[in-house]
Amino acid sequence: MFTKATFKFLDELAAHNTREWFEANKPRYEELVREPALDFIAAMDAPLAKFAPNFRAEPRKMGGSLMRVYRDTRFSWDKTPYKTNIGIQFRHSLGKDVHAPGFYVHIAPEGCFLGVGCWRPEPDALGRIRDLVAAKPERWFAVRDDKRFAKVWALSGDRLSRPPKGYAADHPAVEDLKYKDFVAMAALDFDEAVGPGLVKIATTRFTAAAPFMGFLCDAIGVQL
Repeated sequence: MFTKATFKFLDELAAHNTREWFEANKPRYEELVREPALDFIAAMDAPLAKFAPNFRAEPRKMGGSLMRVYRDTRFSWDKTPYKTNIGIQFRHSLGKDVHAPGFYVHIAPEGCFLGVGCWRPEPDALGRIRDLVAAKPERWFAVRDDKRFAKVWALSGDRLSRPPKGYAADHPAVEDLKYKDFVAMAALDFDEAVGPGLVKIATTRFTAAAPFMGFLCDAIGVQL
């Protein structure tokens, strides 16, 4: 799994973010970043099958759960070519990209965390989630405020300054209806990220988020 050497490599990549440096150090990337990430992904396959059977742990070098190290610089002022974090997303089997419902793991020297939910969902999916929140606020509150969930997870993401069009300003869940992302974040300590228990920690925290994910899946018409 991940080690202190993983973080040291990511620090060095941040300091030398060029194609020349990366190509010269690619064997270290494979050993310290990609191989531990793929091992972690493979180890999450069996746990996911228990609490979210329609989500996939795919330990492939390209096109699987491990997000690519290459940055898309086409529309960014930052032209550095490589990401300096490890991003892992366990997406729904019907999901095509990072905007689909997913369980997420973020490993970086400046901070690690776990994430769940729909980040920047497509307009149709966002509308369906808001509609279910509006139609069944009691169910939404039960999921959002569940003790196991709220103990480690906190809602996050961008919000509108006003209620979205078509939703009452006095709706009991109006503040949540303003979200443009329906995601939650959970802290992950450095010692947890490099320790032998990362799979167990991620499994425990993701399991606590399963009802939240189930709500989102119901809203967009897929099974958890």
